[in-house]
Amino acid sequence: MNDDATGTDGATRQGENAVGAETTSAPRSGTGAAPGERRVKKGLVIVNTGHGKGKSTAAFGVMTRAWGRGMRVCVLQFIKNENASFGETRAARKMGIDMIAMGDGFTWLSRDIDETEAKARHGWARAQEKILSGEYDVIILDEFTYTFTYGWLDVNEVVAWLRAHKPEMLHLIITGRDAREELIDYADLVTEMRLVKHPYKEQGIRAQAGIEF
Repeated sequence: MNDDATGTDGATRQGENAVGAETTSAPRSGTGAAPGERRVKKGLVIVNTGHGKGKSTAAFGVMTRAWGRGMRVCVLQFIKNENASFGETRAARKMGIDMIAMGDGFTWLSRDIDETEAKARHGWARAQEKILSGEYDVIILDEFTYTFTYGWLDVNEVVAWLRAHKPEMLHLIITGRDAREELIDYADLVTEMRLVKHPYKEQGIRAQAGIEF
């Protein structure tokens, strides 16, 4: 159940470090900390990308874990239709988590791409408000990378704004395919999901409730 726990105490501790615990791991070059230096806690920028399944699912796993720790969580969904009621939406409602869908469904099937772009820009404005509010410990921007892919937002402007305004202790999780290099460079933790097998491709099994939605 826990992707970070591999059966050893050390691996479990490493998984806990991924959500902000102290660590003695040597940082990447350019972070300013000497090798072996103990780092204090900080709000992480986490990116889940790649063409395999599990990007949003992993983020919702952190949502649940953080909620279990009494942390304040907000989820902003940039593609999901605002009237959708998926399993995660129902779970968030029961848990008292703010989950806001602001898209119009499958963007590549949009009948009005200008309206779709307007929704994305409005979604970013709402995300900025949530980030600045100080009301949350974890904010998830689900399927946010597509705003860059389709040219609705400028990745350099977004990263510059986050560098200037993201609260130091806020954990920010961004999901979606084809994360831009500028975003990857800014992030603390980046995971690329790689497709190996898919039940629809190999067996014709369609998406199932509770597993994919």
